[in-house]
Amino acid sequence: MAHQCFAQTPSAYGFPLLIKGLLESGVTRDPEQEIVSADSTRLTYRQFAERVGRLASGLASLGVEPDDTVAIMDWNTHRYLECFFAVPMMGAVLHTVNVRLSAEQILYTINHAEDDVILINSEFLPLLQQIWERVDAGKKLVLLNDTGKPAQTVQTSLSFDAEYEALLAGADPWRDFPDFDENTRATTFYTTGTTGQPKGVYFSHRQLVLHTLSARAALATMGQGLFKDEEVYMPITPMFHVHAWGFPYIATMLGVKQVYCGRYAADSVVALFQREKVTGPSPVL
Repeated sequence: MAHQCFAQTPSAYGFPLLIKGLLESGVTRDPEQEIVSADSTRLTYRQFAERVGRLASGLASLGVEPDDTVAIMDWNTHRYLECFFAVPMMGAVLHTVNVRLSAEQILYTINHAEDDVILINSEFLPLLQQIWERVDAGKKLVLLNDTGKPAQTVQTSLSFDAEYEALLAGADPWRDFPDFDENTRATTFYTTGTTGQPKGVYFSHRQLVLHTLSARAALATMGQGLFKDEEVYMPITPMFHVHAWGFPYIATMLGVKQVYCGRYAADSVVALFQREKVTGPSPVL
């Protein structure tokens, strides 16, 4: 059966569904809205977008290129959110390492994903240190330092190629992120619960953007709406777990206030929840 199709105007642009569009949406909607972390870091969306650009530039200075893989081992922080955008926006793949797996499983996922760079919170250094001799050679390390002490005083036998904040401070903000095929791999994580080793799963830019748009539409139409533009959002679901159900992407697209609790400790999480007037953690679809 023949189909009648409209001829496309030669000057028309087939707009790809890329993660950078979600960030652009939030910055455009409310550039002065806040993203807050447990360590009292407060960033406007405008400042956050600049840090995303600096992270991409910093990773490029370490040799990260399109199709390379950047892993992160961290709590729920603004740094994690920066990686959600900077890494895929530069055409690389973000590996969200499940820090609750066993050391042997983490070793397997790091090697299987062929990570090129690992961004690691200082709290997880003992875990990485016990498997480091069996990690495939050539991987670069970036320290996420929450100790409050100079990076060089962190007790570990591991050597680092950079410290996260110093890397950003020395990098120029990358403002002109390229367009590319929306089916490009954006993130990967490993699922368990079956026999054998964890199984790797990839997400493309198109899949993540469509999930963001469809989840937002569904939440907007349930009753009076479960996720409104005036929400104050704090993810409790770990960000390594299917992107915290995708809600950080939804929240950023909407330009809502976001609060990141860092290490899970009940007293500090509750205090942060109350101080920042959080309206709720991520609902479960």
